[in-house]
Amino acid sequence: MPHTQRRQYQVRRLASTPAVDCPCGVARRMFSRDDDTLLGVHRVTIAADARKHYHKDTTEYYIILEGEGELELDEDVVPVKPGDVVMIPPYTRHAARGALEIINVVYPPLDPSDEYFDE
Repeated sequence: MPHTQRRQYQVRRLASTPAVDCPCGVARRMFSRDDDTLLGVHRVTIAADARKHYHKDTTEYYIILEGEGELELDEDVVPVKPGDVVMIPPYTRHAARGALEIINVVYPPLDPSDEYFDE
């Protein structure tokens, strides 16, 4: 049976994705709301002064690529290292600590108005 519909794939290059400040440090949002995709995919460099925050509608998956540190998740502190994956559901107050490089998979794609801070 011949394939009649062309696949509509997309490729993003880290080097051509602009860096933007975020509560965790600096993100390169390789796929975002603007792309009309099911997920957001961000490469994030965690900053030492990451701000604890939460989302009401967003679930995040942190895939630790480099470095070692910890995640504050509500009242818990969880050590993380390369190869770890952490799922952060809505309403979980969170902040990363340490020199980390992560892939952040976001569902649905991040809406900046869905970032909340207690302070």
